[in-house]
Amino acid sequence: MKLSHISYLAAVALVGLTSCNDFLDKVPDTRVELKTPEQLRMLLVNGYPTGSYSSICELSSDNMIDNNSPNDQGVRYNLGAYDIIDNELFAFEDAKATNGEDTPSDVWESYYHSIACANAVLERVEELEEEGQGDDPEVKAVKGEALLIRSYGHFILANIFCETYRGPELSKSIKGIPYITKPETKVLVQYERGTLADVYAQCQKDLEEGLPLINDSYYDVPKYHFNRQAANAYAARFYLFIRDYKNCLKYADLALGGEGVDATQFTTDIWAQAARFYYISDFARYFTNITHQRNFMLIATYSGFLRHMTGGRYTTNRDAKRATIQGPGPTWEQWKWRNSQSGETFAMHPCFNGVCGSAGKSEYGTYFAGTLGELFEYTDKVAGIGYAHNVRSEFFGEETLMCRAEAKAFLGDLEGAIADLKTWELSLRSTANDDGDESRYYDLTYDLLKKFYVTKDPGYGIAKPIHIDEVFPSTEYSVTEANLPVLQCVQHFRRIVTVHNGMRFFDIKRLGLEITHVIGKDSRTETLTMLDPRKALQIPNEVISAGLEPNDRIKQTPSAGSDLTVEKKYEQVK
Repeated sequence: MKLSHISYLAAVALVGLTSCNDFLDKVPDTRVELKTPEQLRMLLVNGYPTGSYSSICELSSDNMIDNNSPNDQGVRYNLGAYDIIDNELFAFEDAKATNGEDTPSDVWESYYHSIACANAVLERVEELEEEGQGDDPEVKAVKGEALLIRSYGHFILANIFCETYRGPELSKSIKGIPYITKPETKVLVQYERGTLADVYAQCQKDLEEGLPLINDSYYDVPKYHFNRQAANAYAARFYLFIRDYKNCLKYADLALGGEGVDATQFTTDIWAQAARFYYISDFARYFTNITHQRNFMLIATYSGFLRHMTGGRYTTNRDAKRATIQGPGPTWEQWKWRNSQSGETFAMHPCFNGVCGSAGKSEYGTYFAGTLGELFEYTDKVAGIGYAHNVRSEFFGEETLMCRAEAKAFLGDLEGAIADLKTWELSLRSTANDDGDESRYYDLTYDLLKKFYVTKDPGYGIAKPIHIDEVFPSTEYSVTEANLPVLQCVQHFRRIVTVHNGMRFFDIKRLGLEITHVIGKDSRTETLTMLDPRKALQIPNEVISAGLEPNDRIKQTPSAGSDLTVEKKYEQVK
C-alpha cells in the first residue's frame, strides 16, 4: 500500500513537473511583506485596540452600585448581572468567570495586539533607516504613530493591571507589565513583568521620541489616528499622572489650540441636541462625530457595555448618579428637579434634562449619559445576530481641559485653573434646557468652590479626601488648604466628563481615593483603601497559566437589548 502510494505521487509529479516547479518557486508564507511606508501605514490601521476598558473599570469604580443591596428605605431587588464576571469585578475579586468582550482578558489581548502591530512596523522602520530612508517624512510619520501606539497601549495596561504608580523610586518595588518592544518570532516566549517604574520610563521614552514625528498630512481621517492634537492630549494626561505639571500644562495648551485660545470650542454641545434626537444611539453618533472639534481621537471597539449597565444589577444609580451627571454642582445646586415616577427631588444642571435616559424604574434602574451608545453590526439580520460596538472618544477637549486645570492648581495658578473650570461650566449653560433664568446660577468663584466642596459636604461621595501626596510623594507639589477647593472641583468635573468611559477608575488610583461597594441583600461591604492592592485588576487567568506572575491581591470571600429611548421625566422645582 505504501509503495503504490509513493508511485502514485511520483507519477503525478512527473506529469505536472513544470507547474510543481512554479509552485515551489513561490514563498509559502502568505503574509504580506512590508516594503513601503504606505504598507506600514495600512498595518497601523490595525494598531488601535478593539477592546474597551469601560465596563471593567466602571464596575471597579464608584460610578456603579448594586441595585440588589437595600436602599435608604430598606428596599432591595433580585436583579441579575448581565454577565457573571460583573459580580467578580464589582466585588473586587479576581475576574476569571469569562474571557469574552468587556473582560480583563479581552482588554489584555486587544492592547497587546495593538502593541504587536506597532512593533512589526517599528522593526521594518529600523530596516528602512538602515537602508538610508530614515529621513523620508512618511517613514518618520509612521514611526511616530507606532511609537505613540506602543506607549499608550502599555500605559493603559499598566493603569488597569498594576498597582498605583508612585513615582520613579517607589514604583521600583511595584510589579509592572511586560513592555514588549520586538515582534514575537517564537510560539512560546517567557516574559518578565519588570517594575512599574520601568514601564512608565519606557512609556515616556516612546512618547517623547514619537510625538515630534507625528504628521497629520498622511492620514485620510486624522481623528481615527494619533494625530497631532491627540498626541498632545495624551502627553498632557501622561505628565499629569507622573506629576510633571509643567509639561502637562505645556501639552494641554498645545492640544487646546495654544495658550490664550478660547477652549470652549473643544467642549461638546450635545446637551443642546435633546430636541433633535429620540434614541440614545442618536446621541452617541452625534457625540462621536469626527466633525466635532472636541473629539481629538476616536477608537471603535467591540463592546456591549450599555447592556451591562441598563436595567440590571450593577448600574449608575443612587449616590453614583448623584455624584455625576444627575447631581448637584457648585454653580447649579439650586436647580431642583422632581422625578415624576418616584417623587424624588434632586439637584441637576438643566443642560442634562432630556439627554439622560433611564432603564427600569428609577428606584432600581440606571441613568446613562447621552455620550454612551451602542452601534450594532449585523452579520445576519434574519437571525438578528452580529457585533455590538462602542465608539470611544479616547481623547477629547473636556478631559484635556481638566488636565490643564489640575496642573494649574498644583502650579499655584488658582485663577487660571478656575478660568478653565468656568470655561466648561459656562459651556453647559449655553446648552441648558432651562427657562433662561441666569439668576438661578451661581458664579464660579474660589469662595464658592470653598463653600461647596470644603466648608460643607455636598454629599453623595462627591468630595472624597484626596491622598495624592501619600500615594505619590513630591518635593515640589502638594495638596494645600489653598488649592484643595479647586482640586476637589477638578476631580468632580473630571468624573462628570469621563462618566461611562472607565477613566474614573484611574483617577481613584492616582488620587488615592477610598471607595466602598455595598453588595447584595446582606449589604456586604468591600472598601478599597488608599493603596489597596485590589486596585490592580488581576491579570487574565490564561496569562497566569502561561507562566506570567500574578498580582498579589487580598483574597476575599467569593460573591455569591434593544435600543433605548430618551425620556424627559423631570419637572423643574421653582
